[in-house]
Amino acid sequence: MFDGEKTIEDGTVVVHQEEGRIVDAGPSSDVERPKGARVISHQGATIVPGLMDAHMHFFGSTKHDLMDWVTVPETMTALRGVAEMRKLLHAGFTAVRDLGSKTGAYISQAEREGLIEGPRVIAAAKSLAQTGGNDDPPSLPLGISQQLSYSYYCDGPWECRRAVRLCIRDGAEVIKVYASGSFAQGRPPRPQLTVEELKAIVDEAHRAYVKVAAHAYGEIPLSNVVEAGVDSIEHGIGLTDEIAEQVKKKGIFYVPTLSAFVAAKPSASGERAEFIKRHLTDDMRLAKEHDLKMCCGSDYVGCEGQLHGQNYEEIASLARFLGAKRALVAATSTDAECLALKDAGRLRAGYRADVVVVEGDPTRKAASLAPEHVLYVVKGGKTYRSP
Repeated sequence: MFDGEKTIEDGTVVVHQEEGRIVDAGPSSDVERPKGARVISHQGATIVPGLMDAHMHFFGSTKHDLMDWVTVPETMTALRGVAEMRKLLHAGFTAVRDLGSKTGAYISQAEREGLIEGPRVIAAAKSLAQTGGNDDPPSLPLGISQQLSYSYYCDGPWECRRAVRLCIRDGAEVIKVYASGSFAQGRPPRPQLTVEELKAIVDEAHRAYVKVAAHAYGEIPLSNVVEAGVDSIEHGIGLTDEIAEQVKKKGIFYVPTLSAFVAAKPSASGERAEFIKRHLTDDMRLAKEHDLKMCCGSDYVGCEGQLHGQNYEEIASLARFLGAKRALVAATSTDAECLALKDAGRLRAGYRADVVVVEGDPTRKAASLAPEHVLYVVKGGKTYRSP
């Protein structure tokens, strides 16, 4: 058993199905099995907490293409999202964080109401970006782009505050902001939104008791979001010793989204290839050296090469740098802290009964978490997958 922090060679977890809670968990010799309880036992299998993905999107798109993400109708993104929710859950993911999409907040609500089957969704609703920024296709008239986009465009501190309020009105449980561009429009990433604007976003979100996740490529955007006081840095390309030291000091979570970059590496060229190379070498070295609070977030959007249900690939990518056990910590207890899920991410008495059983030992080999090795998935005490 892996309890979210440590490994127990011979472990037992007792679940109360009706209450959806863990009654007891620990070494089998210390755990009392209730009379009449259904016993599940598999030789060579491992019990782990429900897995989490701290950065993904329900874009409902079959292509990795900004224009497609913007123009896919909301109805289709929702319908595809329902299918993706089931794949995620059956792959062992019991909680995910959707950092910007047209329908994530509604998918989250539908799951909470029991209308659809899937993981708990912490949704950002729409993300926040500056006009002409990351999610604003320049080939479209501005009014059409804003109407279709999965982001609210905002400029100036008061527009930024209003955009946060719009997200919360839409049902957001986290605010996602683009503090830099990316390579989505074929341009090198550049800083977006000023520190003043970012501080307004953080202040307004925190006034509503909501965390802020910031997309940041490059040293200037990283410095900006650290100064603004965000709660998590997404991607985080361009770490320096000084920035990493400040990230550590402020307790900011670091979500490197390695899988998205590993998938892009074969086709990358020029400056993009240099960014990816730096991220997969220097950034990860600095993150390890400064012992940053590393999270597991795939940045998968559901298209080919980034299919929901294969999100364990991010754990495998992290394992190459951190080792399998520490990568599993990132995908369970650390992600739970990042997502503000206080009763999840660990196998402890009183916690939510989100439990997964897999063949093999994922603390030694992350590939053991692949969907084909998942035997049981229990979420909130209810079994959704079994042999």
